[in-house]
Amino acid sequence: MALFTAIKMRDVEFKNRIVVSPMCEYSAVDGHPQTWHLVHLGSRAVGGAGLVFTEASAVQAVGRISGADTGIYLDAHVESWRPITKFIREHGAVAGMQLAHSGRKGSTGAPWLGGKKIAIADGGWEPVAPSAVPFNDDYPLPRALSLAEIDGVVADFRRGAERALAAGFEVIEIHSAHGYLLHEFLSPLSNLRTDEYGGSFENRVRLPLRVVEAVREVWPERLPLFYRVSATDWVEDGWNLDATIALGKKLKGMGVDLIDASSGGNVAGATILVGPGYQVKFAAEIRKQTGIATGAVGMITDAAQADTIVATGQADMVFLARQLLRDPYWPRRAAKALEVKIKAPVQYERAW
Repeated sequence: MALFTAIKMRDVEFKNRIVVSPMCEYSAVDGHPQTWHLVHLGSRAVGGAGLVFTEASAVQAVGRISGADTGIYLDAHVESWRPITKFIREHGAVAGMQLAHSGRKGSTGAPWLGGKKIAIADGGWEPVAPSAVPFNDDYPLPRALSLAEIDGVVADFRRGAERALAAGFEVIEIHSAHGYLLHEFLSPLSNLRTDEYGGSFENRVRLPLRVVEAVREVWPERLPLFYRVSATDWVEDGWNLDATIALGKKLKGMGVDLIDASSGGNVAGATILVGPGYQVKFAAEIRKQTGIATGAVGMITDAAQADTIVATGQADMVFLARQLLRDPYWPRRAAKALEVKIKAPVQYERAW
């Protein structure tokens, strides 16, 4: 079955096409992952996924979504991540880190605390963005980045990649989706700048491309680089699939190995046509038009559904999020449903 065929990118081989999508856990302390993260990510490796991504891990403290997000903005974070990458690797999966910056959607609370803006007096901070426009009334007012600060963002993505390598990660994904900083620069609805980073398509993609270039410079040629994008804002005059394809063509020539195709998140109240596999069409079209490998994500829950996506060439990998929150052993159940035999951890072999 296609879902359980190996795939090699650069020098890294993934034993199957199942990816644990980055999912925030809001359980870190000063950016440091905790034992929760070891168990959460480690159990997905034991569960049989081929690639296990961390949650969005901030390259700057101001780039966290909440104060309890993981980070890679301090040298000290490297040692906190190492036991996690070691465990993932020992159980047959590849460890990936998503490098991220929250932009105007930072300084908010965990979902179970309401997810709304946190005042500076209560431990929040002033978020930054391309323009001083909040996501909505429940989010803080951001400050527009200066040109020097934009250079700092690029440098911190680069340094984050160096730290991720030191921590033992073998894949990096640059987060440019869901209304976070790089997506904010891409979309004309959130980027109102009039300098070289705003206005035209070429200007709006300038920062994301600089980030890719900086990361690829320090990320070894033998290791894959992924890029997550929202293929559309789901509103007229916003970022759209045509723009995503144009960006994808540039990314392919810059050493990006896979585009992880999600959507939305940048416009509050956008009408999104949600349903099983509703974003697969974006992955398929990007793959077709750019020739770059893609990952499909969004309401992929069934083994046959996931297998068909790969078998029919709509995407090269499938990223599962909520389904793997519900069931960390979903890959093993999928293998059984597809009549594929996969190896159990030696500690569990007597149960097979």
